[in-house]
Amino acid sequence: MAKGYWINFFRKIKDPEKVEAYRKLAGPVMEASGAKFLVRGDPKKVYEVGVQLRTVVIEFESVEKAIAVHDSPGYQAALKALGDGAERDLRIVEGL
Repeated sequence: MAKGYWINFFRKIKDPEKVEAYRKLAGPVMEASGAKFLVRGDPKKVYEVGVQLRTVVIEFESVEKAIAVHDSPGYQAALKALGDGAERDLRIVEGL
């Protein structure tokens, strides 16, 4: 079964305190599901039409597991804590 990858781009951080509250809740939910954080940070260099956005890449055992975590009560509580604190672009994709 192919792994699932959760790719999150932070387009704009409006309230760092809300983002921190989100991270404190979301991280443990993901780690408890067996997720592995692969990338967390700002790009060192962008090319072509790349945009300088904070990027997070998380590996899950499958796309289905990533979707289940997103839809879980624990992650939904993290989203509620984030509220309007950031504009994000979240994608869940299947690995090769």
